[in-house]
Amino acid sequence: MQVKKYAIWGGIAFVAYFLFARPADAADAVRGALDTVFNAADSLAHFVTSIA
Repeated sequence: MQVKKYAIWGGIAFVAYFLFARPADAADAVRGALDTVFNAADSLAHFVTSIA
């Protein structure tokens, strides 16, 4: 259980460092991740409507 706890805290520390050290790159990463999610949802919607 300790390894999971340290991994979570390490991930949080990495994200915090990334946000403070390179905020523009962090914003681009979030924007890219959201674009991927929206594109996947759009593709799924097209698939479902083409079935009907």
